[in-house]
Amino acid sequence: MGKGTKEKAKERFLHRPTKPIEVSERKISEITEAMRETGFQGRKLGESIAAWKAMLEEKETIIMMGLTGAMCPAGMRKIISFFIENRMIDCLVSTGANIFHDTHEALGGKHYVGTHCANDEELFKHGVDRIYDVFAVEDEFRKTDRKIAEFAKTLPKEGRYSSREFINMLGKWVVEQGGDKHSIIGSAYLHNVPIFIPALCDSSIGIGLMFARRKMGVNLIIDQMKDVDEITQMIENTKQTGVIYIGGGVPKNFIQQTEVIASILGLPVEGHSYAIQYTTDAPHWGGLSGCTFEEAVSWGKISPVAKKVQVFVDATIALPIVSHALLEKTKDTIKKRSKPIFDWSGDKLKIKFSSK
Repeated sequence: MGKGTKEKAKERFLHRPTKPIEVSERKISEITEAMRETGFQGRKLGESIAAWKAMLEEKETIIMMGLTGAMCPAGMRKIISFFIENRMIDCLVSTGANIFHDTHEALGGKHYVGTHCANDEELFKHGVDRIYDVFAVEDEFRKTDRKIAEFAKTLPKEGRYSSREFINMLGKWVVEQGGDKHSIIGSAYLHNVPIFIPALCDSSIGIGLMFARRKMGVNLIIDQMKDVDEITQMIENTKQTGVIYIGGGVPKNFIQQTEVIASILGLPVEGHSYAIQYTTDAPHWGGLSGCTFEEAVSWGKISPVAKKVQVFVDATIALPIVSHALLEKTKDTIKKRSKPIFDWSGDKLKIKFSSK
């Protein structure tokens, strides 16, 4: 290879210099835009916002979010409801714990600023639960458990529901009880955004339903296979999907596997077209929470040509920054975005897209 040819080949790697961030008064979105010209996770954070904005500009695209970690006790619940109310996401798949803690606050319960240096034996003696540096009152949690049981008592005793159906009805009940309309569960109900909880029994919602079964004779069933069917129908009825993961775990795989199921059913799928993740896990431990999107391509879960951005960061740092940057950058976009409208009234899901 001649010298000139080598120099041209070399230029492929060196066409975009980094730009040091200069300190000045500016908007958060301007800071995150500048971070795209830096390195490491700062650049990835900036790139994730650009990818999310691009998703919102696409036509007939369903955006799904997977939510894990103790985000609601840590004060992130209003950010998730902001995404729902502004239709920056169209579907939420969550742990039961996050939706329980959101419901707890929606009904007037609280979480408290604590410390990770507390004496846990002392906390136990005083009925105080600890979630790292956040405190909560065990008796207050149990009151919310009983409220969920009381809600379940209003449903047909032998009812059979997907978690989406159950959480939608719970959200309606919370709003009608005068609960917080801007909670995750309340805003999802009011804005027709489905919430799936594929491991609902692994939470205080499950505890509340078990109490209802033992003490009230309420034997309702959460049909997890109906969940799988319903979320797969969302994939079947749209041209393109994008995914955003806060952490990983069960919600991540529950969304990821829709592409595999659709493929097994014989549908012409190519994997999710956009993929963003905020996680503190790493791929070399072998767990899904740190699994790279490149690995997911091998399963057919993510498209080989997808816009993929993984940010290795504490989500309680990323979410406040990302949400405010998106608010600044997408005000006009979200107003005219073509959003999926879900009709669950029949045997099969129907979806139409509307900018209204």
